[in-house]
Amino acid sequence: MTIKPGDRLPETAFRVTTPDGVVVRSTADVFNGRKVVLFAVPGAFTPTCHKNHLPGFLTAREEILAKGVDAIAVTAVNDPFVMDAWAKATGAAGKIEFLADGSGDFAKAIGMDLDVTARGLGLRSQRYAMVVDDGVVTLINKEENPSQADVSSAATLLQAL
Repeated sequence: MTIKPGDRLPETAFRVTTPDGVVVRSTADVFNGRKVVLFAVPGAFTPTCHKNHLPGFLTAREEILAKGVDAIAVTAVNDPFVMDAWAKATGAAGKIEFLADGSGDFAKAIGMDLDVTARGLGLRSQRYAMVVDDGVVTLINKEENPSQADVSSAATLLQAL
């Protein structure tokens, strides 16, 4: 079942790199008590994700936060070391939360996993953007074509806030 507005996020775990090493953050840790914009990409450093999707959220960060959002986070089916390198390479470290979903548990739990094994990429996440308020999805914009970042873009999300 694919998650939809009104659904509570299921309890899963992300891996996050901190100065003290990799830590586990549960869905509750990330989303409870906060309004969070979460966007998902098929992979860190992949062309659309790296050159279009993430930069849009970084550029629009202050405008999004001004709409009452507490945090912006990105997730991908990548390990925490790749996500940390991507955060640093893009200048987004400390501005956007990078949530590694290395085994795709979160993507699977919300019905947003994407099997691109035929293209040599294995299991990934669909590309989407959502607003989560205290653990409950209030808006979700999923791309029909994962190589596009239009309906899941920061600009589109900002208009909906």
